Amino acid sequence: MADQEDANGSDASAGPHGMADHDEAHGHDDHAHADEAETLGPLDVVAWGAAGLGIAAGLIVALVLALSAI
Repeated sequence: MADQEDANGSDASAGPHGMADHDEAHGHDDHAHADEAETLGPLDVVAWGAAGLGIAAGLIVALVLALSAI
């Protein structure tokens, strides 16, 4: 099994990146950040409203079930 390549391309097969690649911040991956800051899209009011109504309906059902057990 030692002759097989690492399918995930981890540091075990490629070697460590070193401090030059990751600066001095331990545990910080410079590759995870985009070069430019991206803005988020518009707020989807219909989707958030549906989610809020679904949560409210679930809380009402839980309240009714709790009251019926008294």
